Formats: sequence, C-alpha cells, structure tokens
Amino acid sequence: MAVTISDVAQAAGVSKGAVSYALNGQPGVSDATRDRILQAAKELGWKPSLRAKGLSSAKAYALGLVVARDPKLLGTDPFFPAFIAGIETTLAEHDYTLVLSVATAPGAEERAYRKLADGGRVDGVILTDVRHNDSRIGLLRELKLPAVTLNRPDADSPFPAVSMDDTDGITAAVDHLVGLGHVRIGHVGGAQEYIHGRSRREAWEAAMAKAGLAADLFAEADFTAPGGVAATTELLRRADRPTAIVYANDLMATSGQSYAQTQGLTVPGDLSVTGYDNAEFTQYLNPPLTTISTDPMLWGRAAAQALLNQLNGTHSGEDTQLQAPVLLVRASTGPAPVPAAGRSSPPRPSGQPRASSTATS
Repeated sequence: MAVTISDVAQAAGVSKGAVSYALNGQPGVSDATRDRILQAAKELGWKPSLRAKGLSSAKAYALGLVVARDPKLLGTDPFFPAFIAGIETTLAEHDYTLVLSVATAPGAEERAYRKLADGGRVDGVILTDVRHNDSRIGLLRELKLPAVTLNRPDADSPFPAVSMDDTDGITAAVDHLVGLGHVRIGHVGGAQEYIHGRSRREAWEAAMAKAGLAADLFAEADFTAPGGVAATTELLRRADRPTAIVYANDLMATSGQSYAQTQGLTVPGDLSVTGYDNAEFTQYLNPPLTTISTDPMLWGRAAAQALLNQLNGTHSGEDTQLQAPVLLVRASTGPAPVPAAGRSSPPRPSGQPRASSTATS
C-alpha cells in the first residue's frame, strides 16, 4: 500500500500542511521540523505521486517522442530500442516518463504532436529523423512546445540540438577501403530527406573526391533490410560494379552482405562491406561486419538530458556535440579483388530480378 502524506504527518507528529511544505522545499516550517518530517518520510519509504506533483506544478513530468516510420522498424533496427532505452534511463533518474507515438498514416505525425501539446500531455518532445527544411520546427513553434533535435536542422531552429558528426566515420571507412586497393567504392544511403542520410552521402562523396575516385555508385534506400537488399541489387548489377560498399547503417549492410553471398560473391574476397552504428549482432555475422561504432543509448541519454535542461532553465540554448564515431575494422573488409585474365572485374551476380533501390518511409 502506498505511503501517503497523512502517514508521514502522523509519524512526524505534524499537520499535513507542514509535511507538504517540507517535502516541497517551501518555507513555513522550522529546520528542525523539516528534518523530522524528511526523516519520517525516508523511514516510511514515501515516494511522490507524479500525478499530484504534476497538478501542483502544472507540469506533466513526461516527454514525447513521435516516430514516423514503419512500426516494424522499431523491432528490427537495433538503433531505436537502444536509443529509447537511453531516454528512459535518464527520465527515470528525474521521475519523468516517456510518451511514445508511432505515426505512419498521412497527417498522423502532425496530429500526434498536436495531441501531445493539447492539454499539456507532455512538457517537451525529442525530434528524431530531422529532415531537409523540416516542417515540424514551425509546428512546434506554433504549439509552443519545447523540443530538442537530433542533429542541427538546415532550417532556422530555436531548439537545442544533440549532434554527432557523420563525416569522420564515413571518411575513415572510405580511407580504409582505399588503403586496401579499392577504387570502385559504392554507397547505400538512407533516405535523402533525412539530414543524417544526406550528410553520410556527402561525407562519402567528399572522401572519394579526396582520393581522386569517382563517386558514381550511389543507391538510395530507407535504412531497412529490404531497402538494403534492393539498393545492393542495383549496385551489383552495374557493368562496372563496386568491389566495396559503404552502408549508412548496419541493418542495410547486413542484408546487403547476405544478398551478395546468396549470389555467389564472397565477402570480403569479391566484395568488402562496411556498416554504421556497431549494433551488437554485427560481431557475430559471417564474416563479422566492419562498422562505424556509435552509441545510440548515449544519444538517448544526451537528448533527454538536453530537453530536461531546457525545461529547468539550465543551459537551455546550448547544443550538445557528442564524440565523433570511429571505424571498427572486422573481417568483412579485405584487399580489392584482382581481376581474372580477360575480365575487368569479378562476375556480376544473377538470378534475382532487378528491384528498385528506393523505398518510402
């Protein structure tokens, strides 16, 4: 049975009003009485009611997260569970809760934000998958809903951002492959409407240009496994196909690597593969995946803390820059294949019909 203020008052020999003053840090009781009340509350195991606390302070003690992707992605892409766990870990330390909404139908995303703002269901929101000219920035301004964004938007935004530079990791992957003798290095990117999908492609292009190589082997996908297969299919059917592919996340890299192997290509003998995120399962693939190591749980913790800081008025306008990711080399990358006599490159796969590389989210 939950301990009430009345129980604390009876144990301390004071009124309920005195208990309320003491527990909320308000004046109205002496230091000795306050200490006695706090000691009684501790001994009884009293915990504040978030509902009562919210009513007294006009706060919801909840943060919102709207995910506008296929719900299946939350179960298949390891980034999201780890990211959400990071948010939850920080919120639990501050007696906050997370309100999660998945919005995929037309107009559902805007309705979800309006619903969260209506009646003060949440005190603020974490904005993921930031897009080019993101319309949600204006919407949240209209709703007067505090927010923090993952990565700095390319449009004017009043909200603090939690950012991680994609450039170093992607550049390291390309440099690693160039050092292994690869010159035909492709990139399977995420949807280019997303800031992080675009920034990873641009980092790949810049690294290729710096190495004096053509960045003409790009296929857009959607960060999902089927999207990774479709994009890999397109690249491997090219007349001058890549001998290495840099993927924008581990899920697409894993599905692309598996597809290549089913088509008779060896990894890394015929095709080297790199991922992004360092999901735990990637070390158990055959071969283990070379990937760019990030920490989605840290992203979640940092985003939640940045929003709480904004709500509490501390460091409210400052961006948070996380440590740049690093390349983790495993067995899915190796020396560029040496073409057989009379052949410009290893044989292209055949068997499956061509699939479109671009999928909608």
